[in-house]
Amino acid sequence: MTAPEAKRRRNERVFGNWEELPDGGRRYWYEVTGRLGWKARYVKEVDTEENTLRFWQEIYNELGELVEIHEKYPVDTGHRKVKEP
Repeated sequence: MTAPEAKRRRNERVFGNWEELPDGGRRYWYEVTGRLGWKARYVKEVDTEENTLRFWQEIYNELGELVEIHEKYPVDTGHRKVKEP
């Protein structure tokens, strides 16, 4: 198994959800639900060799509305409000 194949299998196992991107890369994600009904979605975009291009966290309120984004890679930009809860 090549390194990209091993990375792909690991990403599929860890994230559980993915979609193919037009450039041949993939977008992986998994979700965690909080006690108060809020949800955090962790998203990772990779290139065709499964090298990480971007990684970020999306926070959704109890209505399923995106309220915050926290880009973590390639540069940690901190939490950015998208919508006030």
